[in-house]
This record gives sequence, C-alpha cells and structure tokens, in this order.
Amino acid sequence: LYIIIIKGKCPEDGWDESTIELFLHELAIMDSNNFLGNCGVGEREGRVASGLVARRHYRLIHGIGRSGDISAVQPKAAGSSLLNKLTNSVVLDIIKLAGVRTVTSCFVVPMATGMSLTLCFLTLRHKRPKAKYIIWPRIDQKSCFKSMITAGFEPVVIENMLEGDELRTDIEAVEAKIKALGAENILCVHSTTSCFAPRVPDRLEELAVICANYDIPHIVNNAYGVQSSKCMHLIQQGARVGRIDAFVQSLDKNFMVPVGGAVIAGFNQSFIQDISKMYPGRASASPSLDVLITLLSLGASGYKQLLKERKEMFSYLSSELKKLADNHNERLLDTPHNPISLAMSLKDLDENNDDAVTQLGSMLFTRQVSGARVVPCGSVQTVNNYTFKGFMSHANDYPCAYLNAASAIGIKKQDVDIFLKRLDKCLKTSRKEAKKEKSVNEISNSNTGTEQLED
Repeated sequence: LYIIIIKGKCPEDGWDESTIELFLHELAIMDSNNFLGNCGVGEREGRVASGLVARRHYRLIHGIGRSGDISAVQPKAAGSSLLNKLTNSVVLDIIKLAGVRTVTSCFVVPMATGMSLTLCFLTLRHKRPKAKYIIWPRIDQKSCFKSMITAGFEPVVIENMLEGDELRTDIEAVEAKIKALGAENILCVHSTTSCFAPRVPDRLEELAVICANYDIPHIVNNAYGVQSSKCMHLIQQGARVGRIDAFVQSLDKNFMVPVGGAVIAGFNQSFIQDISKMYPGRASASPSLDVLITLLSLGASGYKQLLKERKEMFSYLSSELKKLADNHNERLLDTPHNPISLAMSLKDLDENNDDAVTQLGSMLFTRQVSGARVVPCGSVQTVNNYTFKGFMSHANDYPCAYLNAASAIGIKKQDVDIFLKRLDKCLKTSRKEAKKEKSVNEISNSNTGTEQLED
C-alpha cells in the first residue's frame, strides 16, 4: 500500500484479486452512503436500487469530482475521491514507464478519445477567443474529425505526402497554411501518432517546433499510442524540442478495459487542470475503477511484459504477412515508421474485379476475423459536409487497394496464426470468383460485339 498511497505509483508486482477487493471495500466505507446510521436528505445520496449494480461498482456510487471540477474532492465521498486521485497517479506512472518521462500531469476522463479531444479544444477556446481554425494533418478516422466540428471549429485539412509506400506529414504545407490564415486565428495544431498503415505517425518534432515558433497550441491524438514505445518517444521528443500542450489516449485500447474512458495528459500542470475544470458536473467513476483494478492486477512488471509481447507479435505478424503476400503475388507495404499497423496490397484482386476488395472484407468478417480493414481505391465519404476522396486510405489517390492488420496490446500468436490461415483461404476464394466473373464479362462483351457486327 505504501507504493500506491504514498508514492502514487503502480506496484511493481500485481496484486491478487482478494487484495484488490479488500482495498476497494476499504475505500468504499469512506463514502457517506456506506456509513452505518447515515441519514441522507438530499437529491444525490448514493442510493442504489439493485444489489447487483452496487456490487458491480464495489459500492463506490458517488462518482468523481464536483460540479465545478472533475478532479476535485467530494467531502461526502472521501473513498471515491481517493480512488480518483490514486488512479490518476498510477496512470501517470504508467505513462512515464511507457516512454513520456517528463509528463507532469494527467487525469482519467469518463469519455472516449473523440469527446476528450473536444474537451481540450473547448478549453483552448477561452485562451484564444479569436481563433476559428484547427490545423489537422489528414487521418481518415471520423471521431477525431468530428471532435473539432463538435467543439465549433473549422478543420483545415492538410493532405499527406506519399514517400515510398508511406503517407507522411507535409510540414511545408502546415507552415504555409499557418502563414496564410494568421497564427492568431488558429486554435491549435491537431496531430496524430497511432494510425492505420500506410499512414504513419505525424512528424511530431517538426510540428512541435512550428507550434513553439508561432505560439500555437499543439494537441496530440495518441489514441492507442501508449502501447508503442515509438509513439511515446515521438511525444517525449516533441515536448523536448518544441510545444505539446496535451496528448489524449484511450483507456480500452491501451489498458484492455471496457470502452468509455480516456486519459488527458500534458507537460503543464495548470493547463491540464484547466481542462479538468472545463468538464461540467460530476462524472462516472467506472472508467477510473476499471483501469485502477487492471493496473493493480498487472503491476508495472505485468504491463511492461504486455508491451514486450506486443512488440514481438508485431515482428511475427510482419514477417508472416509478408510471406503470405509473396505467395499471392502481392506485397507487404513498406511502412517502417508505423509501429502498430501493417498493410498488404490487394492490387491483383482489385484489377480483376471492382467489387472483389470489399467482398474480401465481408468474407473475413463472416469468418470471425475482426479488426482487419479492407481499403478499396477511390471511395468517397462525406463527414459533416466535408468530402474526403479516397476515404479510409488517408489520401485522395493512394496507388493501390490494401488490407490492414494491427498488432495491438494483448494480441496472441494464436490470433496471428488463425488470421493468416483464414486470410489465405479467403484470398484464394476471392481470386477464383473474380477471375470467373471476369471471364463471364469478357464472353458477354465478345458476344455483344458479334451481335452488333451482324446487325
């Protein structure tokens, strides 16, 4: 207990379940709703009708924060407030362990990544009242785009540069747009670390230097980047050489807990406090409870082991997917700057049949392969009145269709082996069907031509 209560750190070795439950029960009896003889006459007294619900939450019913600050202490919920403080401290310790060693502050917020980004932008609104634009190197993921729209700002989309197979940040275009719009009219630069290949993490160091030079805030979408030492290193280096105001990451993607929470972290404690004060009202303690239980169960050593295994599985997935690609006359796209996601071309499949690529995605899904993304060429998607050409490929005209697969935290060798086996079968089936359909079309076209000649 000394390590977590006094030091605010994650214990090196994980606790067993009975110890964790005893600890949570001790926190719960500090909340007024669990006092013997308590008499509640207010509108929010921690009353719960279902015993099942009460047990699921370990009787920590009051949530976290107060009406004016999500990080504030509730006088009648000392246990829940202590839970909140300890969770933030333990998560901060893990973020440092994962590579961002100079981070000074963080808090768990009971919203997923997109809404947490919106909270950051709304906080900046009060600091930059004239600003209406957000500079955003393009990444085809709806929630991070909507996070800017929901906050009331106009995203300025910076198209990526194609370097080999990789899509990388166009630094010159970012700086040119800042000069054209005027730094005082720009709320922030909104960059991304974790992403689907062939897009790779943004050039955070260069962006951070630009933000420092023009005195523009910098918010980083680090959705599933905590599990990647490379993504965390980019954030650390960006903060060292330039400016990063906050970086936001998902709880479920990085800590294997249910969806519903995120962590907002940064290098300036007062700014992170400003964000926490921007959250209106109290909040659910569930995300904090879930991540605290998980990290106490794993311990620092357990979490480090998961990070190590993920990196090993990435290498294994990469080598095995390359072999499979070669066998099907395709290739594993060369994306060395992306440490989590891989992409395999589907050029041959795409050339044989316009619908074959999307059909492959359906085939994989019906065969219980989840998470693999199949990206056709030329798809168009409108999001909040903004039209993206080549949507999902992060570029207007990426050279080929492709399939994504990722090595995320918790992945096992069995997952990779089953995926590759099913992908191999699906590719063989898709090619047969595509060639058959192509032959039928050729015969049909040939017959039509003959009929026209006879006429």
